[in-house]
Amino acid sequence: MEEKYGGDVLAGPGGGGGLGPVDVPSARLMKYIVLLCFSKFLKAVGLFESYDLLKVVHIVQFIFILKLGTAFFMVLFQKPFSSGKNITKHQWIKIFKHAVSGCIISLLWFFGLTLCGPLRTLLLFEHSDIVVISLLSVLFTSSGGGPAKTRGAAFFIIAVICLLLFDNDDLMAKMAEHPEGHHDSALTHMLYTAIAFLGVADHKGGVLLLVLALCCKVGFHTASRKLSIDVGGAKRLQALSHVVSVLLLCPWVIVLSVTTESKVESWFSLIMPFTTVIFFVMILDFYVDSICSVKMEVSKCARYGSFPIFISALLFGNFWTHPITDQLRAMNKATHQESTEHVLSGGVVVSAIFFILSANILSSPSKRGQKGTLIGYSPEGTPLYNFMGDAFQHSSQSIPRFIKESLKQILEENDSRQIFYFLCLNLLFTFVELFYGVLTNSLGLISDGFHMLFDCSALVMGLFAALMSRWKATRIFSYGYGRIEILSGFINGLFLMVIAFFVFMESVARLIDPPELDTHMLTPVSVGGLIVNLIGICAFSHAHNHTHGASQGSCHSSDHSHSHHMHGHSDHGHGHSHGSAGRGMNANMRGVFLHVLADTLGSIGVIVSTVLIEQFGWFIADPLCSLFIAILIFLSVVPLIKDACQVLLLRLPPEYERELHSALEKIQKIEGLISYRDPHFWRHSASVVAGTIHIQVTSDVLEQRVVQQVTGILKDAGVNNLTIQVEKEAYFQHMSGLSTGFHDVLAMTKQMESMKCYRDGTYIM
Repeated sequence: MEEKYGGDVLAGPGGGGGLGPVDVPSARLMKYIVLLCFSKFLKAVGLFESYDLLKVVHIVQFIFILKLGTAFFMVLFQKPFSSGKNITKHQWIKIFKHAVSGCIISLLWFFGLTLCGPLRTLLLFEHSDIVVISLLSVLFTSSGGGPAKTRGAAFFIIAVICLLLFDNDDLMAKMAEHPEGHHDSALTHMLYTAIAFLGVADHKGGVLLLVLALCCKVGFHTASRKLSIDVGGAKRLQALSHVVSVLLLCPWVIVLSVTTESKVESWFSLIMPFTTVIFFVMILDFYVDSICSVKMEVSKCARYGSFPIFISALLFGNFWTHPITDQLRAMNKATHQESTEHVLSGGVVVSAIFFILSANILSSPSKRGQKGTLIGYSPEGTPLYNFMGDAFQHSSQSIPRFIKESLKQILEENDSRQIFYFLCLNLLFTFVELFYGVLTNSLGLISDGFHMLFDCSALVMGLFAALMSRWKATRIFSYGYGRIEILSGFINGLFLMVIAFFVFMESVARLIDPPELDTHMLTPVSVGGLIVNLIGICAFSHAHNHTHGASQGSCHSSDHSHSHHMHGHSDHGHGHSHGSAGRGMNANMRGVFLHVLADTLGSIGVIVSTVLIEQFGWFIADPLCSLFIAILIFLSVVPLIKDACQVLLLRLPPEYERELHSALEKIQKIEGLISYRDPHFWRHSASVVAGTIHIQVTSDVLEQRVVQQVTGILKDAGVNNLTIQVEKEAYFQHMSGLSTGFHDVLAMTKQMESMKCYRDGTYIM
């Protein structure tokens, strides 16, 4: 019984977990790590070899040979028919479904390999189950694992986007050309037609296909765990599944051999390459993963296995050569013989870096006491987690839910709603401009479209700041996130100053030597941009004022004080107050307004200079208008930068100086109040003016009454977040006495230091 359900049951079908890792000492753990890394290195070799073989062997024949070789080896060593319990008819049906699913996933996998090449296939497909499960948990559940897991999911998505958008692999696109009527079979034609239906190139379609295959593989492994328990272990299930796969593919391979022309000159010469692929990709990787998943935690297997296979992919992608490849290139008449088929692009390198980071983050166990740790699977295949401490506290919400809630908050508030609507309008005009520019091959339209797309980043930052400013205060950010609007306005102002500087320098250079301009299509584009920006001017014009009325809600004020005995001498109290401001400086909205104003001035300048150039041939009009616009932008941004700096430096709000000075004079006249000290007032955000003050009161006065009076006076002066420190007269006198004694001792010490010493030992002052 132990032999039947020992190592087989503990290992998942892809090495993906078991009933729990065996406790292995760290010294012995190293050899399993080395073994895992070495097997991943060899698997990378096998994938590159597979790519070369798929150039001459049909994909179905290729999968059949791999399944046949793997089945022969596993039947020979595992003896699935003679050992273990008998397989029931119902279980044979499940094994048949398992084999069909495995063949489909293999077909998607290797077809993606033919489209993308081995380098990109290794980056996309060779991820552990726990990595993909963590990714899907972050995206679609409310228990994604917190900010770290969300960051890992973002890295994974960025890596895929880099392969889709920034992997300019023209060589791969040329090699994937498939003129109609030259497909190897109906299956190949169907797959290529499906990729073409998506409207993307074969290389990009291969990326999407591999992502789909990866998700299917994870679901396949998860669904196979219970079946592996029922039939007597994952190894026995794999052996039986490969045998059934061979029987399923055999008729198909026979038909292909009869109906299609083979590109293989000698099957005997492919024995060694196929043996290498079967052993490295199918057998060694499965057995090593099974062993390591038993000896180590699943998360450690994922972390230690992902890094070597990604690094190996990058190395082989740059240096891989093979006799079959060289022979095919010699026979090919195309002119791209000098380039390597596994070319490294910037998108691939960046993608590999993000994949490594995401695999490390998503496969790492959650912090103890905060999240559950995957420790294995039950006999029924249910994941088992270990929860500790505050594991059941509220966790971060899923990304779709976060987007939905954020959009709801954006539309609820006036400022953020205006930014969002104008951002949508700006993006719509931008993409229409880009589309028409590509359609007419107009460089001016394309350049202006990307310029407007770049300007949208300021709107996005302003929108995010408006949304973030309404987040609730936390234990760490106890004041909340209101100051993010000030920071957003400051950054937008700096950004505009940099733009104005570069426009100014370029305008000066063009004044000296005005270039000739092609004004074709400039006027329609500028008029369209002017209309869009005028809408933004109307929407954000209220933000141009330095101060404006904030939302006048129901002001609430809560005062509290407490006193305690200190050093056995006297009592002191503490008061706190909150309210709402009637005035405030929304630097975020001002920064957005100035960005829209700058674009509006730019459109006006282009229209004016275009008319002058077309009517009078004054090419100097373009740099003159640009120079004038740059100066206007700079002068309009200076007040925003100045005000934002004052807020960030905790300056007393200028608009409250007179009121606060008068309020302090009123406080001095309160009955029972001796004096005050350390008055500090500053603007925290657009609607919050904070302050602290120490007051000294007589011993017989009711301190809460004085706190209420001080709070009312300062609240009328505009301070709506006030902290009052109350000190009783006895305590104040005691501290003053201690201070006097301290100064006496200090003076005596200075006198002793000033004494001079003679040689006979006498001292003189």
